[in-house]
Amino acid sequence: MPTYTLYFAPDNASLVIRVVLEELGVVYDTVAVNRTVKEQESETYRKLNPNGLIPVCMIDGEPIFETAAIALILAERNGHLAPKPGDSGRPRFLKWLFFISNTIHPDLRQLFYPKKYVGRDKDMLRAHAIITRERLCRHFDILEQLYAGSGGPYIGNDTLSIVDIYAALCLRWTQVYPMSDPGLFRPENYPSLQRLLTAMQSRPAVARAFEAEGISAPYLLNASPPDGTMGSPV
Repeated sequence: MPTYTLYFAPDNASLVIRVVLEELGVVYDTVAVNRTVKEQESETYRKLNPNGLIPVCMIDGEPIFETAAIALILAERNGHLAPKPGDSGRPRFLKWLFFISNTIHPDLRQLFYPKKYVGRDKDMLRAHAIITRERLCRHFDILEQLYAGSGGPYIGNDTLSIVDIYAALCLRWTQVYPMSDPGLFRPENYPSLQRLLTAMQSRPAVARAFEAEGISAPYLLNASPPDGTMGSPV
């Protein structure tokens, strides 16, 4: 029996975890969460994640939520994709993992779901969009500096980590969403991040994860949206 069960929606934060699982080469099950009917807000789902957010990953029968937490647990359990506790690179790795989790990802939610944060007033939404976009562009500049200082496509030079996976997915989403106004992140303006996305896009595990969610190549550069076969995205 698989040790892991991933509750997912296509092209959601759960895709970070699916890529991690594929890179680790472990057996796992999946359960699609129907966002069209807001299944993630149901009483049943909230027993798994009281916040009503995706993903949840069942690990040995325990429902684990928060994308960074799930990814870190999986990496440590399987001895891959993260420096071990005590390794000299561990503090730097954790710093950037939580920068993505606590700074970039929340701002993406602000960009994609503005009405949840400022209501429906058009002037408020317009001002909120400008501020959020400016903040995200500053985050992209910080990431560009990080990857420019690496000797390879990943923060660990040629060694892939969950930081790289998480960063690449965040950069994908800003090319595709919000559907009404996509394209905030343009890879050609960030050569080091473009190098990251190029390397990630060529990985077989990435291709398997994306194709499982109805997303055709290109996955990360000039990214394609899902085909709709797996339900509502993001």
